[in-house]
Amino acid sequence: MNKVIRKARDLDGYLTDEDSKLLLQMDELYAKAMENFKVLSHSVSVATYARETENIVTLYNEMGNLMQQICQREERINVYSFNTPQENHAEASRLIAKLRDVNTSRHEFVYYTQRAYELLFNLAYGGTKNVNKNYLIVKTPVTYPFQNFAVHKIPNIDAEIENTVMCVMLRGALLPSMIMSKEIQEYSSHGYVTPFALFKIKRDESRDEKSMEYILDLDRSYFKPEQLEGKDLVFADPMNATGGSFVTVIKYLYDLGVKPKSINFFTIISALKGALRIVRALDNVKLYTLWMDPVLNDIAYIMPGLGDAGDRINGKDECMYPRDIIQLIADYGSNIALLYRSQIRVIEETVLRR
Repeated sequence: MNKVIRKARDLDGYLTDEDSKLLLQMDELYAKAMENFKVLSHSVSVATYARETENIVTLYNEMGNLMQQICQREERINVYSFNTPQENHAEASRLIAKLRDVNTSRHEFVYYTQRAYELLFNLAYGGTKNVNKNYLIVKTPVTYPFQNFAVHKIPNIDAEIENTVMCVMLRGALLPSMIMSKEIQEYSSHGYVTPFALFKIKRDESRDEKSMEYILDLDRSYFKPEQLEGKDLVFADPMNATGGSFVTVIKYLYDLGVKPKSINFFTIISALKGALRIVRALDNVKLYTLWMDPVLNDIAYIMPGLGDAGDRINGKDECMYPRDIIQLIADYGSNIALLYRSQIRVIEETVLRR
């Protein structure tokens, strides 16, 4: 089969000695927190529970401060809670807490995912640098004594978004990519609907973090390299754990000779290691994440993380019959299909008429 495989050791080769030192420091801090987790999960004493909770808060503050210091040295890593005013942080923190919560249902998870990408879009495109405005004139339902209209101003970011191609690393990334494309459409004064490039990539879950392999299946991917040349490529994935899938796709495009104008990667949660790997491996990339988590475990899951985001958005696949892109869209149901109908129309054309 026509596949491209990248190995974890290739990714670690991009990290600097200083990166490795800081990541080890973070691992040690999180290991201390896990000792507190262990006590907390078995505690029946009010005093013990209070003490361990205080210890966890202290350690999380220490890890957060360290991550902020690391990210401030790398301008291409943009973390919502590090880059926005203090008054904005509570909204992001509460949203992440709901996404993490084991009791959050699938439908709620989708709702909070949509909210997360609205914040991320604003982080990347809605800042004060956009002094020019577009005027939206809309017809309202009020018709007495005659038709009413309203005028609204939005940032004029057409030049930043109307050269965009939405690049999807399939499954968990499908709905987030549709959400981002919809945001672009809504902020474009021309109603620009992004083209889509679809990459079928997965990691080998039978391997641990140090021996992980990332497999790009070209036979089940849908893109044309010439349509990516000189474009602003946007990727949206709820989780960036190791950075391996993203780096594999971008390195493959570079090997084909594709030279994008820019590459932006939007994630809800990114592991520190995955973020560092991406900016060390790739020159022309900016990472935007709503939240930074400190470490990966031995099987390359983000800790504390939020579980398998793909399963929580899409539901689980049957082991023998993984769904392809059209099946995933069908399973979203009519509410999602109607909300993102322009995006689905383009995806269908990409898959069925390539």
